[in-house]
Amino acid sequence: MRLLKLAAVALNQTPLDWQGNIENILTAIDAARQAGAQVVCLPELCITGYGCEDAFLSPDVQQRAAAALMEIVPRTAGLVVSVGLPCVHLGALYNCSCLMADGQILGLVAKQNLAGDGIHYEPRWFKPWPEGQTARIELADAYYPLGDLIFDCGGVRIGFEICEDAWAAQRPGSRLARAAVDIILNPSASHFAFGKQEIRKQLVIEGSRAFGVSYVYANLLGNEAGRVIYDGGTLIASAGRLMAQGPRFSMTDHTVTTAVVDLDTSRMQRARLASYQPDEHDATANCIEHAMSFPAIDPEPVGGPLPDWETGPNLKEEEFARAVSLGLFDYLRKSRCNGFVVSLSGGADSSAATVLVWLLVRFGIGELGREGFIERLAHVQGLDQAAQPEAIVRRLLTCVYQSTENSSQVTRDAAAAVASALGAEFIEFNVDSIVRSYVGLASGVLGRELNWEEDDIALQNIQARARGPGAWLLANLHHALLLATSNRSEAAVGYATMDGDTCGSLSPIAGIDKAFLRRWLAWMCHEGPEGVGSVPALDAVLRQQPTAELRPQEAGQTDEQDLMPYDLLDAIERAAIRDKHGPIDVFRLMRSEFPDYNADQLIGWIERFFKLWARNQWKRERYAPSFHLDDENLDPKTWCRFPILSGGFDRELADLRKLRKAEDG
Repeated sequence: MRLLKLAAVALNQTPLDWQGNIENILTAIDAARQAGAQVVCLPELCITGYGCEDAFLSPDVQQRAAAALMEIVPRTAGLVVSVGLPCVHLGALYNCSCLMADGQILGLVAKQNLAGDGIHYEPRWFKPWPEGQTARIELADAYYPLGDLIFDCGGVRIGFEICEDAWAAQRPGSRLARAAVDIILNPSASHFAFGKQEIRKQLVIEGSRAFGVSYVYANLLGNEAGRVIYDGGTLIASAGRLMAQGPRFSMTDHTVTTAVVDLDTSRMQRARLASYQPDEHDATANCIEHAMSFPAIDPEPVGGPLPDWETGPNLKEEEFARAVSLGLFDYLRKSRCNGFVVSLSGGADSSAATVLVWLLVRFGIGELGREGFIERLAHVQGLDQAAQPEAIVRRLLTCVYQSTENSSQVTRDAAAAVASALGAEFIEFNVDSIVRSYVGLASGVLGRELNWEEDDIALQNIQARARGPGAWLLANLHHALLLATSNRSEAAVGYATMDGDTCGSLSPIAGIDKAFLRRWLAWMCHEGPEGVGSVPALDAVLRQQPTAELRPQEAGQTDEQDLMPYDLLDAIERAAIRDKHGPIDVFRLMRSEFPDYNADQLIGWIERFFKLWARNQWKRERYAPSFHLDDENLDPKTWCRFPILSGGFDRELADLRKLRKAEDG
């Protein structure tokens, strides 16, 4: 047997935080060394952070990244370690992984397949490295190999697939296999999305089987730059077998996952593959050799099973709870704010935002311990080491219920019950006098009394907007983050008041649809995440029909009366925006999916959706930053671009009406 201990590291980095990123890297390398690892893979672009955006094009950033690399190199004595950084060569910028061994740089491998879809914009900054080419690059007054390289470290052959390389149709791994590599390192910055971990596992396990290698997948962790959440989820596989997997959604600065692999076993696995044909040229042409010895080690058992929540029936609910609470935790730490303020209406959206902050505390204390959690939030004023969990929640979470004459006792009681059950500070404002003041000013200017028959939207919106200043005031007084409470279903049709319920510096639920949000709240009410439990007080929220409570109560206002049934709205949005179908095709799809609605109803709702979608792009442009959770995101800055001014689908909707008229004959 030729045994080797491999380590995959997840790191919680911050773009351009040179000191913090270097410290995290060095601490993780030391932890891997203490765990007995011999080959250590760290994530993509971990020196600079992945989310540097156009700062990647700064010469100063490149110089500081190279200087940081030189600080890391000496700490690799006795190990083989890869770290990621951007590098300039011949006037072009490349996304590179540097392989170091025994305290020296062996060379840098440049990424061949750039991520340029979805939330990724790598081609904006980087160039893809041509297959098979090599060069030399100057770093800190010395020259090193650069390009499409493999490495022979004491007879152990190592190659790279850098993140997107493994997702491409023509993976570099097939060529690496022909070059007889033993280990493929995959330094990644793979963002979280619902269900994505299973796809990663398939890529890693199948890559290790088809290529006859041991495969090490490292990833980023946490809310790195504001919008994107990384779940960690490191993986190690060998010869088609998953050897180890790291925890996901950890609130630590790093995790280290190790596994002992038998190189002889993976080599013979490859030899048995009828499809395998070695290539002498690939094996020697771009190979960097380094003489080193790996101490003999003993076999170890394969890593343990996944936690129950990873394999249970409520995976999406668990992932949502853990991903968004981790995103909020890191946003709080990295912005150095003192907590959160939520304008708690007693409805589903604001209650969800409130519960997610509570989960941040529960998950954090559960993983880090009370003292460790408080230490991670050492910047928060008034949060001392003696604080108990209830006091921590109260210090970090302030809820304000802002009533008008159109608010009901039902929503007030629901808001108070949720805040009390979670331990949040609960404040009540009555903003009627503010609303009446603005209405009086407008009536005086217009020379008439405003009324609901003529001024419905204006009278609704002024109530929502009158709540904004009070919520912002509390956020300023607490030096806290104000959380906006609009969801994705509302964003699609602009069913939100700008400077009202969109007030906030962060919008944690803007990436999730209303239907799922209500299902998640029901799950939180009755079951909740593993290790945390339920919040029965949410029953008071779930018993209500979603309503803005902006019209007089006798109007019986509900969201679905204003818009359409939420399940239909979400289905239309997926078909029209995610799948890019036009109105006629959307009509055909909805007719099949919702047979209980008649054709004229469906056409009316589809018309409403397309008109509101086109009319309200400017609102989506102004929303507070939101978290990316799946491929139905509407964030125009990272995922779903649409013109602010457009033709409004006039001709497309006219064609839909003609189709319906022709059906009636």
